[in-house]
Amino acid sequence: MMKPIQLISPVDGRVYAERTPLSPDAAQAAVARARAAQKAWAARPLEERIALVKAGVIRLNEMKDVIVEELAWQMGRPTRFGGEFGGVNARTDYMAEIAAETLAPKMVEDGDTFRRYLAREALGVVFIIAPWNYPYLTTINTLVPALIAGNTVVLKHASQTLLVGERLAEAFHAAGIPEDVFQNIVLDHASTEALIKARSFDFVNFTGSVAGGQAMERAAAGTFTPLGLELGGKDPGYVRADANLDAAVDTLMDGALFNAGQCCCGIERIYVHESLYDAFVEKAVAWTNTLKLGNPFEADSTMGPMAHARFARVVRDQIAEAITAGAKPLIDAANFPADDGGAYLAPQVLVNVDHSMRVMTEESFGPVVGIMKVKDDAEAIALMNDSQYGLTASIWTEDYDTAAAIGAQIETGTVFMNRADYLDPALCWTGCKNTGRGSSLSYLGFHSVTRPKSYHLKKA
Repeated sequence: MMKPIQLISPVDGRVYAERTPLSPDAAQAAVARARAAQKAWAARPLEERIALVKAGVIRLNEMKDVIVEELAWQMGRPTRFGGEFGGVNARTDYMAEIAAETLAPKMVEDGDTFRRYLAREALGVVFIIAPWNYPYLTTINTLVPALIAGNTVVLKHASQTLLVGERLAEAFHAAGIPEDVFQNIVLDHASTEALIKARSFDFVNFTGSVAGGQAMERAAAGTFTPLGLELGGKDPGYVRADANLDAAVDTLMDGALFNAGQCCCGIERIYVHESLYDAFVEKAVAWTNTLKLGNPFEADSTMGPMAHARFARVVRDQIAEAITAGAKPLIDAANFPADDGGAYLAPQVLVNVDHSMRVMTEESFGPVVGIMKVKDDAEAIALMNDSQYGLTASIWTEDYDTAAAIGAQIETGTVFMNRADYLDPALCWTGCKNTGRGSSLSYLGFHSVTRPKSYHLKKA
């Protein structure tokens, strides 16, 4: 008997759900069913696959009230924010809209003697290993294009959000997608790695830690299985002298602290031009002190607990080390009495920080942000690039060309001007350095779950 996986709710520490992982034989059988179902699924007309996927998302929307409550219990996000449906719907609609054009063969020549063209063909069986922080959005990013393109999908969700995979499967199956075409399964780490080592999948998409990504690469070594890896970030914001100060504070602090700071592309460090530094810090502190940390089911809670007490411990340790090294905390914990030393963690703003401190260089993934003063663009660029990660960077200026010129010098996947912590489904979601590799969303998201196939046809 496999050891059960327990989902401990951060709300009150109870065991909220418990599931037993599949045995190795059962896991292999699930993959075999996905493999057997793939050709027939890919043979269906594209319009039919699109319609079924969109119907699945409609069914998911019908579960909104239950899903929002379950998310609060599973990972602590306040119910007032209503789940992830805006992004789920927008991403689904866009990927469905561009599917026909993106997947259509690209004709090179169609004449009396030759017909030459490039087609795109489904990879086969796609394996999604999804994270808990935005559990629906991160799954949809790959699930929707994979199914539309003609792949079958096996989903393994994070143990912290076990019910999410079940809800997705329930919705998509109710819409008419065959059970073997989209399967949600519960696996332990050993079985997950064994399946990858056995070349069970034609594409693996993993969102998680750098260590987790390294484990995926080790498991896939020698199998030639393509991997999509999003492994986190330490995303910077840079406030130039010509920035709209109030807008910068509102967006950057929300980007730093929304979802208790548990955002892949959340703002984790801010560099402010010396002419605006004092005013920015003052406004950032005032903004932070308007937050209400509390039970996510209470209507006035704008911050809930972190998803697990051990995640909060990492952030507390980073903050304590920074303060010992000279950083100055600007938020009085007394303003956040719900901080219990466990999963409930008060937000913090740190100044007098530098890059010798872990809180400025290692991913925090929690409600803390460090703010540094810079004298010019060159210093800001150097500091933004002084990171092992490269997911997004947020530049605050009033000029497109300035933002683009600075962005060209930043080692990052996405350059934002005057916004942060946002995914545009028409643009590629990608990263560099230890953030990982691969791409989702945009037309390139379809390229990740298909392969090019060349046709060189000649009449004899």
